[in-house]
Amino acid sequence: MTFSPKTPYLSVDGIIEIYETDTFKGIVLIERKNEPRGLALPGGFVDVGETVENALIREMKEETNLDVTINRLLGIYSDPARDPRFHTASVVYVASAEGEPKGGDDAKKAKVYALNAIPFDELVFDHAKIVEDYLSSRKD
Repeated sequence: MTFSPKTPYLSVDGIIEIYETDTFKGIVLIERKNEPRGLALPGGFVDVGETVENALIREMKEETNLDVTINRLLGIYSDPARDPRFHTASVVYVASAEGEPKGGDDAKKAKVYALNAIPFDELVFDHAKIVEDYLSSRKD
């Protein structure tokens, strides 16, 4: 077997649960500045020398201006067709934060969506599937 150094790009995505005091308000979605345009979970690429956990915390801060606490791993999404630009494998975490998100970096806007108001038809990549998996995994 020959080793090929070409591998999928490693990325992280975060489902940020927003709380006000102890009350759950919803999750954060961003409006993307770049192609593909639409709504997405905040996320981005893991830098060389960085753990996926640190990449998630960094990307959430860059795109939403929120300091997050990682609660659990939701899953790893690696379908070669999940990103129209190239093959990515994404580690998806559920995290929590307080405050009002503000779009930054690759995010034009960031907004909290109540779970019953998520516009699934506007989500890009495979983020509708990821959010559906998240909703199925909730324990309340």
